[in-house]
Amino acid sequence: MSFSLSDLLVLGQGTDLASERGVSCSGELPAASDPTLVERAIAARATLGDRALILGHHYQRDEVIRFADITGDSFKLAQAAAEQSSAEFIFFCGVHFMAESADILTTEKQRVILPDLAAGCSMADMATANQVDQCWKDLEKLGVASRTTPVTYMNSSAAIKSFTGEHGGTICTSSNAQKSLEWAFAKSEKVLFMPDQHLGRNTAVLSLGLSLEDCVLWNPWKPMGGLTEDQIHGAKMILWRGHCSVHGRFSLDSIHEVRARIPGVQVIVHPECQYEVVSAADVVGSTEKIIQIVSQSAPGSKWAVGTELNLVSRLAANNPDKEVVFLDKTVCYCSTMNRIDLPHLVWSMESIIAGHIVNKIKVDPRVAKYAKLALEQMLAL
Repeated sequence: MSFSLSDLLVLGQGTDLASERGVSCSGELPAASDPTLVERAIAARATLGDRALILGHHYQRDEVIRFADITGDSFKLAQAAAEQSSAEFIFFCGVHFMAESADILTTEKQRVILPDLAAGCSMADMATANQVDQCWKDLEKLGVASRTTPVTYMNSSAAIKSFTGEHGGTICTSSNAQKSLEWAFAKSEKVLFMPDQHLGRNTAVLSLGLSLEDCVLWNPWKPMGGLTEDQIHGAKMILWRGHCSVHGRFSLDSIHEVRARIPGVQVIVHPECQYEVVSAADVVGSTEKIIQIVSQSAPGSKWAVGTELNLVSRLAANNPDKEVVFLDKTVCYCSTMNRIDLPHLVWSMESIIAGHIVNKIKVDPRVAKYAKLALEQMLAL
């Protein structure tokens, strides 16, 4: 597969909204230095009242979390979106794929707003609809597709979720990945797990008892995923070559360094981390589980946490009787999640109050039909 420069869009000059999310926003964005910004947010939220629901992912900035009606990981927020049928506007302070899922799970009368359309996800972008379709065609040619169930991580586009639903699969999050894989293996011999290879591998090997040899890595940039026919036929887990740019940074060196620096520290990491990191950690869990375990631990306990820095900082602030540190020495926020800030939230709320619906997320009905099947299967597990 080759590209020419004519195939590329120059930033700010193209018309492909999917590739230029958030290059600009209509209207006047408040300055981050505006001393009245918090007052404006409070006033706008009060004016919207029950018409609005603000959902805040755990990786958001504190300035945004302050105004969230519900905070949680992607699974909890998907549940909240599905259950909150009375809110006219849902401000999703997360990233694009989360807002898409909220639109799919809510009613036609509700509108999902993403305060900054630039809040995407590099992992979700690592699996495109064309690549996944080609992968499935290759599996069909080998006679493998009929014995394979797709399981797709929440961190994926609506198009990939739609593919999953159309082919009898389910969506999962880090909270229910084990249940999802158990469900999938109960109905088929193999699983095509997308797009995070690490969550798939860690869950299959450490939770389900499969071996590393049972897992193969599908590279969408190579013919037949860069695998041989024997490798595909022999695999139980076909893992997509994708990863989280934040969790992928944590290493064994990070664990060795923090244990040498803080005697008695316990290492707790997210399952999106690399296999060797998860294997060396004391505890592995989703963001909700990390919060629960650290918060309920004994006073004086010491924790090195391997997940997004906003969450770790909030954990440390909320648990002053414990020592809570970031696992890596390097400061590493989720750059796209951090695009949602107070100026964008204020701008989007004030625009709605003024009668201008901005940054509305709307999934194509044909895509939403099958994506909803996969999401509802996730919620039913």
